[in-house]
This record gives sequence, C-alpha cells and structure tokens, in this order.
Amino acid sequence: MNITFVCEGIKKPPYHYKSISNWLKEVIHKYNKSVGTITYIFCNDEYLLDINIKYLGHDFYTDIVTFDYCQNELISGDLFISLERVSENAQLFGVSFKEEFLRVIIHGLLHLLGFGDHTDLEKSSMRMLEDQYLLLYKLN
Repeated sequence: MNITFVCEGIKKPPYHYKSISNWLKEVIHKYNKSVGTITYIFCNDEYLLDINIKYLGHDFYTDIVTFDYCQNELISGDLFISLERVSENAQLFGVSFKEEFLRVIIHGLLHLLGFGDHTDLEKSSMRMLEDQYLLLYKLN
C-alpha cells in the first residue's frame, strides 16, 4: 500500500516526500499497524472550509480534516490540509512553515491511529506525541 501527497488547486511545498512517507510508515509500524492507502490532499482555506461544512457540518476554518478508512490493523484515510491555515498557524506559534506542516501531517496520522483531541488531556497527549514524532523525523 502507499502514502501519497497531492494538491488541489495549489502548489505542493518543495519537500522530500519520500522521507516524509518513510517517517509516517515508521510511526505506523511503532503501533504494530500496517500501511494502507493514505492520501494527503493539500488545499486552500476555502476548499477545506467547503469540505468541513459539507461532510462535518462545521462552518469554520481548520488546518486539517481527516477521513478515517482504517480497517482493523490497516491504516487508511484521506487527510485534507489547508496550507493557508498551516502558514498562518506557523506565524502565530512562532515556528517555521515546515515544522507546522510536519506537525499537521503527523497530527492527522495520529487521528488515524486512534488518538483524539477533544478533551484537554487528549490535546496534551496529542501535542506530546506530535513533539516526539517531529523529533524522530529530525533524527532521520
């Protein structure tokens, strides 16, 4: 199976997607899961807002919407990421675009692996895992 990165109406950031894919596969394997079909779709705010309204009934901007198609141990899903929102959040949090970009990518994968972020405790745990896996990416 595979992990792909596509764009919807915008230009793909110039990163090494093979290494990002390998990193994501490594994280999946840490949970004794298998890689299914995972597609990251990069888009703008309006495109993602439309998806958020149409499929989730949420009328607000967000950085990521994750559609989980996992079956048992096979991790699969479509993850829509607004690069406009990533850019704005990078400025807001005082980090580089690339760091925020990678954080959102791993955040979506963690959702596919079963981690939530609805309560304060879940948000704190999610942030810890994001930090842990960002460090793993940097070490590779």
